[in-house]
Amino acid sequence: MAEYQNIYLILSAILFTIGCGGVITRKNAIVVFLSIEIMLGAVNLAFITFSRANNSPEGIFMVMCIMAVAAAEAAVGLAIFVLLYRQTGSINIDKFNLLKW
Repeated sequence: MAEYQNIYLILSAILFTIGCGGVITRKNAIVVFLSIEIMLGAVNLAFITFSRANNSPEGIFMVMCIMAVAAAEAAVGLAIFVLLYRQTGSINIDKFNLLKW
């Protein structure tokens, strides 16, 4: 099992890097949202890898908590995107100055 742990952690780091690149470079709110979901999946993969390596259930518990947060984020994020699209006609992040004071 030890030889596969490095592969999973490298895959997790690659996925997290791809997600960070998507958040930083994209202007479409849905693509940024999906990039954040990729980052959460990468963190879940790392937690599962460390949990399996140490034979402890704490990593799996953390994954379940992260999945619950991701589900809530998806529901709230989609609702915000629909409302912002109705008001601005676009989901371009540069046009979202409605949240400023």
